[in-house]
Amino acid sequence: MIEHFDKVGISDKQLNYIANANSRWNISSGAVRSGKTYGSFFILPVRMRQQPEGNRLLIGKTERTLKRNVLDPLRIFYGKKYVSDVYGDGNVNIFGKQCYIVGANDERAVSKIQGMGLVYAYGDEITTWPESFFQMLKSRLSGFGAKFDGTCNSESPYHWLLKFLNEDDVLDIKHFTYTIDDNPFLDPVFVRELKKEYTGVWYDRYIEGKWVLAEGVVYSMFDHDLHVINELPFNLSPNMHYYVSVDYGTTNPTAFGLYVIYNGIVYKIKEYFFDSQKERYQKTDTDYSEDLSGFIGDLIPKRIFVDPSALSFITQLKRDGFRNIYSPNNDVINGIRTQARMLSTNRYKILSNCPETIREYSQYVWDAKSQINGIDKPVKAFDHTKDEERYLLHTMFGTESGITPFNKRRLGL
Repeated sequence: MIEHFDKVGISDKQLNYIANANSRWNISSGAVRSGKTYGSFFILPVRMRQQPEGNRLLIGKTERTLKRNVLDPLRIFYGKKYVSDVYGDGNVNIFGKQCYIVGANDERAVSKIQGMGLVYAYGDEITTWPESFFQMLKSRLSGFGAKFDGTCNSESPYHWLLKFLNEDDVLDIKHFTYTIDDNPFLDPVFVRELKKEYTGVWYDRYIEGKWVLAEGVVYSMFDHDLHVINELPFNLSPNMHYYVSVDYGTTNPTAFGLYVIYNGIVYKIKEYFFDSQKERYQKTDTDYSEDLSGFIGDLIPKRIFVDPSALSFITQLKRDGFRNIYSPNNDVINGIRTQARMLSTNRYKILSNCPETIREYSQYVWDAKSQINGIDKPVKAFDHTKDEERYLLHTMFGTESGITPFNKRRLGL
C-alpha cells in the first residue's frame, strides 16, 4: 500500500506517520496546515479493516468541527461509497464499519462515552477537549489491540496532553511533530503570507509547532508607531459602513468603539470609556444608552455588537430604538488570535484619539498562574477596550479556530 502513496501526493513526514503509527496511542501535533490530518486519512481505512470487531469512535471538539475538519474532506477524498453521510442517530459508516461520533466540548461530554468499550478511536483537536474526557477515553479503549490516532495544534508546555505524551518512556505512545515547512504541497506564497500573520507565541505554536508558554503582554505584536495613526488616510462620509462594539460594565468600566473599514483595513476612529470606580459614581442602563446615542451621533451603524452578558443593557437599547444589535462571538482565545493576526498583517489601525484603547495594549497580560495549569488565559484586568475590539474583529473576521484566512468580502478585498 505505501509504495503507491507517491501517486497521490504525500510528504515524508506523513509517510513516516503511516509507516510507524503502530502504538496504542499515535498522536500528531504541531503547526497549522502542516498535513497532520491529511496524513491520518491514509490510516483510517487501515484501522477500519485491521482492528478487531467492536465499537469505533470519532471525536472532535464538537460534532460540527469533526464533520468540517475530518468527515467532509475524508468523503471528498474517498467518495460516499466508503465514507457515508452522518446518519440521524449520530453514526457514520467508514469503509464498511459503523463509527460513533462525539463532540468533546465540555465536561458533560464524559457521560457520552461512559460504559462504552472501544477497539478504536480517532480524535481531532485533542488539546481543546476537557482532560476529564481524555481520562475517561483511556479506560474505554479496552478492546484487544485497541488503538487511538489523533491530531492537535501545539499549546502550552504545561498542557495536560503534553504531560501525557511525555510519558512515552513508560506508555505505548508515539508522538509525531510537524512544522508548517513539513508540508511541501502548500503554495509557497500562502506559506510566506501565513508566516507574516503570526508573531510571538502564535508563530512558535502554529508555524514552528512548538509547545511554548503564552506570557507577558497578550498583544506583543502591537507597535505604536505602526498601528496608531494621527489622521485617517481618507475622508469620512455618512454613506460608509460604520460598526460599533460595546463592552458593558457596572462596577467595571464600560467601553464603546466606533469602526469603519476602508481599502481592506479596519480603523477604530473613536472610543468611549467610563470607569465608575475612578469617577466614584455608577451609571444606569439608561445613562449608557444616552451616551451611546451621543457617541454615534447621526450615523446609522450597520452592526452594533454588544457584550452578550449585558442583557439588561441590550433590553434598554431596544426600548430606546436602537437597531442592528448583534451578539458577538465571545470566544476569548480564538478572538485574541484573530485580533493578533489583524495587527500582525497591518489590517487594523487605531486613531490617536483613543487613549484608553492604546494604553490597555501595554497592560493586558497573560495569566501566569493559569499557564501553570496548561491554560491560556489573560488576566481579567485592563481588558475593556480589548474585549470590545475583540468582539468586532473576531465576529466579523475570525472563525471557530481563529486561524483561517480573512473574510475578504467584508474587508472589501
